[in-house]
Amino acid sequence: MVSLSSRTPRIPIVFDLVTHGLADGRWCEVLLDEGWAGGHGAPVKIAADTVVSIEYTLRDEAGEVLDQSKGEPLAYLHGHGNIVPGLEKALEGLQAGAETKALIAPEDGYGEHSDKKVMQINRSQLSDEMEPQVGMMLHAETPEGPVPLWITKVEGQEVTVDGNHPLAGKPLAFEVKVVEVRAAAEEELSHGHVHGAGGHAH
Repeated sequence: MVSLSSRTPRIPIVFDLVTHGLADGRWCEVLLDEGWAGGHGAPVKIAADTVVSIEYTLRDEAGEVLDQSKGEPLAYLHGHGNIVPGLEKALEGLQAGAETKALIAPEDGYGEHSDKKVMQINRSQLSDEMEPQVGMMLHAETPEGPVPLWITKVEGQEVTVDGNHPLAGKPLAFEVKVVEVRAAAEEELSHGHVHGAGGHAH
């Protein structure tokens, strides 16, 4: 194993040494400086602890567009639960410039729909300033932390809220183009998300 630099975070990249002048066909793992790998050597592949920027379109079973990046790539930290697990699996090993389509089953997307997460509350339980409307998202405080709830029905003083994600129980059809792949910074790894363009702003 050869270390080319210890000044910046390093990432494992595999090279076929035949292309580098050796004829015995052996393979060797080389640790490369992340800046060198990001633009001057072999493309970085999507793997755990890489920052990935993607352009995407999400459709339902009928082909209707549910969401898309609209020219603003989404950046996420691979392997840290930033996106649905099925899409992470589909993107594993790809490089910048790759395009792919993936049909994600509900269990690998936003989960199956659970009737236990649907409940009715009285309007008086909401703040006086709030005018509940279908589609509005609320946050309920629980011992495990805040939980998102979506208002699905309003009838007089009764408000129906749903703890299922709106896309729970539905297959997800993604069309994705990988824009960029790079090694994550130590701060991004410690925080569990991407900083900068397309990521999280503090």
